Amino acid sequence: MKLNSFSEFSPKQLTLLTWWCKNSPFSSCDAIICDGAVRSGKTVCMCISFVSWAFYGFSDCSFAFCGKTVTSLRRNVITPLLPLLRDLGFKCEEKVSKNLIEISFGSITNRFYLFGGKDESSAALIQGMTLAGVMLDEVALMPRSFCEQAIARCSVDGSKLWFNCNPENPSHWFYKEWIKKCDKKNCFYLHFVMEDNPSLSEEMLTRYKALYSGAFYERFVLGKWVAADGLVYPFFNEKYIYEVPDSFDRFCVSCDYGTVNPTSMGLWGEHGGSWYRIDEFYHDSRQKGFQMTDEEYYRSLVSLVGKRKLEFVVVDPSAASFIECIKRHGKFTVKKAENDVLAGIHKTSDALKTGKIRICKTCPDIIREFSLYRWDEGAKYDAPRKENDHAMDDMRYFTAAVTKEGSNDFFAVSLARERRF
Repeated sequence: MKLNSFSEFSPKQLTLLTWWCKNSPFSSCDAIICDGAVRSGKTVCMCISFVSWAFYGFSDCSFAFCGKTVTSLRRNVITPLLPLLRDLGFKCEEKVSKNLIEISFGSITNRFYLFGGKDESSAALIQGMTLAGVMLDEVALMPRSFCEQAIARCSVDGSKLWFNCNPENPSHWFYKEWIKKCDKKNCFYLHFVMEDNPSLSEEMLTRYKALYSGAFYERFVLGKWVAADGLVYPFFNEKYIYEVPDSFDRFCVSCDYGTVNPTSMGLWGEHGGSWYRIDEFYHDSRQKGFQMTDEEYYRSLVSLVGKRKLEFVVVDPSAASFIECIKRHGKFTVKKAENDVLAGIHKTSDALKTGKIRICKTCPDIIREFSLYRWDEGAKYDAPRKENDHAMDDMRYFTAAVTKEGSNDFFAVSLARERRF
């Protein structure tokens, strides 16, 4: 079988599609790393290349697709990939309960297992397998132990490793051990920028570039491995501060709970497809000189809500006693917040810039924290300082609760092609 010739892919994407072919100058490499900007089209090309390579040299062998979780892997990679493979002539049979996809082309069949590498315990899931190749999507989000266990499973002659990611902090183990040492590891390194995706119009390029600022602009737009420093939301200024609308369709509250540390609650109302922070409660026991009990905080919550009908209260997941207090009164539905800090900051930044969430001038405490919330420059990995972060945290909890996770750059790629077998 010959690799397909795709008519609307950039030179760099075509290099990714064909790097393993016999006449390629990179065919002797044992691995490939693709990193760089979001929406650069690297994921779809890597997936198609990975499957095509598997059928070029193997039959009745096992391979693995790996993501941070199996759920995210299915959503961002497998679900969009399978229709493309079927259109190219492959037969794909999913066995969901086994996290297995059997893919056939002509008389050849290979098995592709799905694995999630979300934490250190995930390494045990892939242990003991024998693989002819593995693709690790968003490898920078996975623990080192899982990645090294997956790599160790590739013991079949001719096996290759496939890595795909967006940049993170330059202290990240993958950057230091693989990207900086790619020559020593006989690894082909291919760096992508947004302009390498020919399906992105100038309008879309401008839109994506406007979504990021600071270190995240350098990472997600320029594709650089840089450390986060300075303000977490450096773009926030007076143009992001709004008047309170006249009416709302729905209401919610977000809460970051503290006893010695401040407690922050934000009241949010939906108007015209955007969520406005229209009021807030903020208690700093050190500044006020007294601590409040869970019951006192609950009464403050009731006062903040007033007569409004509330959909839910999303609360710091570590605030077990306050969550139980809210549940015991039976007046409000309570949700435990997602507490992935970096993912939450990314979502919140996007939501602020696109107007999905908006801050009203009636909320001085969160406006004050925007000017003080900074990255911890002394931290080994990206982390904000644990100060002036309480309204920031409750906003992050709220954003994670009301916004859907975005897909990765799989969809932002040209799909028009010519097929030649």
